[in-house]
Amino acid sequence: MSHLVAPLVEVDVSRHGDEEAPAEAVPKPRLGGAIDLDEAVAKALPIPGRVVTSARKYGMSLWGTAAKIFAQLPNGEYKKYFLKSMSLGETGRSMIEGEFESLRAINAVSLVFAPEPYAWGKYSRDGPETYFLLAQFREVGEQPPDPIKFTARLADMHKRSVSPTGKFGFHTITCHAKLPQVTNIWEGSWSVLYQKQLAHMIRLDEEKNGIWPEFQQMCELTVTMVIPRLLEPLQRDGRSIKPCLVQGDLWDENTATDMETGEPFVFDAGSNYKRNFPVLEPEEEWDDRNLLYSLRFDLRTAILIPGCNQRQV
Repeated sequence: MSHLVAPLVEVDVSRHGDEEAPAEAVPKPRLGGAIDLDEAVAKALPIPGRVVTSARKYGMSLWGTAAKIFAQLPNGEYKKYFLKSMSLGETGRSMIEGEFESLRAINAVSLVFAPEPYAWGKYSRDGPETYFLLAQFREVGEQPPDPIKFTARLADMHKRSVSPTGKFGFHTITCHAKLPQVTNIWEGSWSVLYQKQLAHMIRLDEEKNGIWPEFQQMCELTVTMVIPRLLEPLQRDGRSIKPCLVQGDLWDENTATDMETGEPFVFDAGSNYKRNFPVLEPEEEWDDRNLLYSLRFDLRTAILIPGCNQRQV
């Protein structure tokens, strides 16, 4: 589940430490059994007069259900739509709304780089409180996509995106898996925003995994001393940085080649990249900044995956 987009400064599309890219091919999503389409979803489908011919489970969603909807248009043509639903109460609502707004933001910058979102809402049927996202369906081809073409498209999105306030942040909460992120604020200082975001993830980690005094001390030093030391120079001594739109959960299974267009795209809305988007100054601290940025993701992993060793690492 992507969580998806928050304007950032830099993005690390290289590997962390000694981690290697997976050698196995990413399994393609498959069609499953038929599902009953909720009335709210049927009403949200674009193009008046279309008739739904079938709706089937599609691929896998860790926290909900994904489906492929087939519909016939008034002119006789057929159209496919992507549906994701979450029965997690208010958590599901935040996940779905955040993903919808994230896809909409990416799609507004680059039509080819993300599926077009059509609607989000709440199921009308009785039962568990369920929220849904309805979007353009794209046939998944090669995963991951061609790295040269993909990193060029990613850098292009970063270059052409524009913060609506000129600051860092986003207009709504986005989630990383089931965890809400501090994205619904605007800050002129990237250092200040990242302090708030990492401190929030540290609090969630302590709530889930308990207090570890030595780790707590390292976290405090990182938030109060390391972040200002590494990030404040980006906006000091005449330097400036542009808030850029990012996908937020960029990994092999959230990227693919569109089988219809041959273009790389991202979904479930975080190398060659540096050829298209130069390293910011101070350049010699680029690796240090990327290690710092990885902490938020690694802590999220420690929270969500039982037995994960990211805290110890």
